[in-house]
Amino acid sequence: MALSLESFKTIPTSYATCSVGYKPEHTLPKKLEAIAAAGFQAIELSMPDVLSFAELHLRKKVGPKDWDDLCYAAKTIKAQTDAKGLKVLMLQPFANFEGWAEGSQERADAFDRARGWVRIMEACGTDMLQVGSSDTPADKIGLDRSRFVADLRELADLLAEKGFRIAYENWCWSTHAPDWKDVWDIVRQVDKPNVGLCLDTFQTAGGEWGDPTTESGLLEDVSKEQVVERFTRSLDQLAQTVPKDKIYLLQISDAYNPKQAFSKDADEQGLRPRGRWSHDFRPPPFNGGYLPVVDVTKAVLRTGFRSWFSYEVFDGGPEGKGLEYDMAEYTAKAMDSHRQLLEASAEQPAA
Repeated sequence: MALSLESFKTIPTSYATCSVGYKPEHTLPKKLEAIAAAGFQAIELSMPDVLSFAELHLRKKVGPKDWDDLCYAAKTIKAQTDAKGLKVLMLQPFANFEGWAEGSQERADAFDRARGWVRIMEACGTDMLQVGSSDTPADKIGLDRSRFVADLRELADLLAEKGFRIAYENWCWSTHAPDWKDVWDIVRQVDKPNVGLCLDTFQTAGGEWGDPTTESGLLEDVSKEQVVERFTRSLDQLAQTVPKDKIYLLQISDAYNPKQAFSKDADEQGLRPRGRWSHDFRPPPFNGGYLPVVDVTKAVLRTGFRSWFSYEVFDGGPEGKGLEYDMAEYTAKAMDSHRQLLEASAEQPAA
């Protein structure tokens, strides 16, 4: 499909609330103000922001399953987003949901959480839940894809009762579905009208092209030329096989190439190298990163997708140790990155 800049004008923009602010005084209302001022049309509402806002607003400790308090806070958040002309695009990140053994306490907890999150979705006025492909160790959830499919079908039916959708995302450090092909295969098998994809430039390029544990920052199982060739084939396959209507949003960020290669082992919290990379080394595009973000974006646009571009960055600077910035300036910089990305993704007409 032709990638004309003119066709990109209808693409709406979103910004994740977890992607701006680094101090306790950077409250959710201040984040919303910065996001709206930069011209974004929607937010991805992060559950940690709901929790912190609930404690601030209610002036008491609020737990992650204090559903009544969280729903009260979510209604207040909706009033604030409405006042600023912001849509709540999605509630995120719903993690480590799928694969638990039938009858287990963990599986019961996963569905209890799901019912609570559905209540919060109702309260804040969103119809979409992001589910990240689980990174629970394989010795706990196994690798039987049919179990993941069955769990997501059940979750889809639960959400369908409210007219809600699931945006399923590959996390590149996931135990069972690190690549876009994995989540697309699962979504196809789930075969529900309210289940689609949350694609992500970092998760795609960071899994199939980049590697924070190597000196080069690239996968080194084959030559660099072969890495590029293999990745190009993967993006071509994405563009040719994924229907545009099954892509609910494209999350966008780049990544810094760590100056010191990461250990290949999980850290003390059990987080894998790409998970650590994701948490602290993700700037907006064109701000010091090195991933082929434009290539991933063009592949998604080639499907005909012209829906939500959502900026989800975790920018700790090139050292991953944190940055100091003005929030309004930072969200404005993200909007500048969006404009640059659209221009870089457009194909120039033949002379």
